[in-house]
Amino acid sequence: MAANGCGGGQAADGGEMDVHNTYRSPLAARYASPEMAFIFSDAHKFQTWRQLWLFLAEAEQKLGLPITDEQLEEMRANLHTIDYKMAADEEKRLRHDVMAHVHTFGRCCPKAAGIIHLGATSCYVGDNTDLITLKKAFDLLLPKLARVISRLADFAAEHAGLPTLGFTHFQPAQLTTVGKRCCLWIQDLCMDLARLARARDDLRFRGVKGTTGTQASFLQLFEGDHEKVEELDKMVTQKAGFRRAFIITGQTYTRKVDIEVLSVLASLGASVHKICTDIRLLANLKELEEPFEKQQIGSSAMPYKRNPMRCERCCSLARHLMTLVMDPLQTASVQWLERTLDDSANRRLCLAEAFLTADTILSTLQNVSEGLVVYPKVIERRIRQELPFMATENIIMAMVKAGGSRQDCHERIRVLSQEAAAVVKQEGGDNDLIARIQADPYFGPIHGQLEHLLDPSSFTGRAAQQVEKFLQEEVRPLLKPYEGQLAGKVELSL
Repeated sequence: MAANGCGGGQAADGGEMDVHNTYRSPLAARYASPEMAFIFSDAHKFQTWRQLWLFLAEAEQKLGLPITDEQLEEMRANLHTIDYKMAADEEKRLRHDVMAHVHTFGRCCPKAAGIIHLGATSCYVGDNTDLITLKKAFDLLLPKLARVISRLADFAAEHAGLPTLGFTHFQPAQLTTVGKRCCLWIQDLCMDLARLARARDDLRFRGVKGTTGTQASFLQLFEGDHEKVEELDKMVTQKAGFRRAFIITGQTYTRKVDIEVLSVLASLGASVHKICTDIRLLANLKELEEPFEKQQIGSSAMPYKRNPMRCERCCSLARHLMTLVMDPLQTASVQWLERTLDDSANRRLCLAEAFLTADTILSTLQNVSEGLVVYPKVIERRIRQELPFMATENIIMAMVKAGGSRQDCHERIRVLSQEAAAVVKQEGGDNDLIARIQADPYFGPIHGQLEHLLDPSSFTGRAAQQVEKFLQEEVRPLLKPYEGQLAGKVELSL
């Protein structure tokens, strides 16, 4: 450890800790990206505290307070030299995390120690750091979501015209296309992308507000000069990378901000859960599968299984993400008057977990979307099983055009359809309705048209055209701001 107490990197108790002997969050240890895990790390938090103290001192100096360049240089030189052992000891002694780090920073900066945190309250570093962290976390999530949309858009374009059986109530309905179904997923994700971007842009800095938000301490520092206090708030806000700050706060920024942030993440979780559930259902039908590695084991007991474990992971974590919004909802509702501290421990958990979870499911879904496998022959076989029933109206219309009676034709097809349905349901056989129609002399006038009348592409309506229009007019423009961030594939280690 450095002699001046500015070393770092050790466990809080100063000793080496076996990670296998203590609980670690699976989100950080197993699932989330290193980049997102760092954003919510102690190192990032405490470095940001020091940066905010520097911003405050720089602005106070510029506005005339007696702070020297030497003091500022000392602070700049020690933004990252954090002695975590000393900070932990100080917090144990003082029972106050911010003051523990004020003392620890002051040990590194003896000349500047007296002006660190000048006029500020704990929420100056605590809340403003949270807002900086949320902004950076959004900046990491947004291109990840854009990449998922981009991959699914390519998939939808490739399969825009591939007919597949549509389902309502998970019962066979009319035909759609594989690409059109994928666009249902993309549309939800595009809504999420827009909401995430809006939530990110709506973030405001708490700024320099003092103990109960009145800025009284800063007004005293500047001897009643309201303009300088306003300018101080503005300068620090700009230094921190925000366009604007709250005009009104209590001791904290309103906790409704956390509701808005976790609400959009919960909505993303719902979208991902729906998408991955669809893929799991289609995997059961053997029409579509997520990537499956050559050495991957689906089941320890059943070697033939190809479990959709990536989509199952997404669903599992998405459920967790959707529930986390309940924390800030309840927290905001019980913030007494100017604030109460029962928000603190809760927010340490829910904010970090929400972003780490969202990060994990987006990385996993990108991996899934980059390796989706379609089985057209299976899809075609299922269509053949159901299409004869769907084609009956077309057959009736063709018979009417050939001079037949609609009522007579309807009754004959009704009888033949029920016979064919009995073969399927009671005997487990294939749908033989068309063979029955071909064998019935009554339908002789249209026997030559049956192949055309049963062409699956004639049952998909404007699905292919809708896919093309949707991708061109809505999806591609939405992805344009992320053009330089769409490259790269995701390889999952677990």
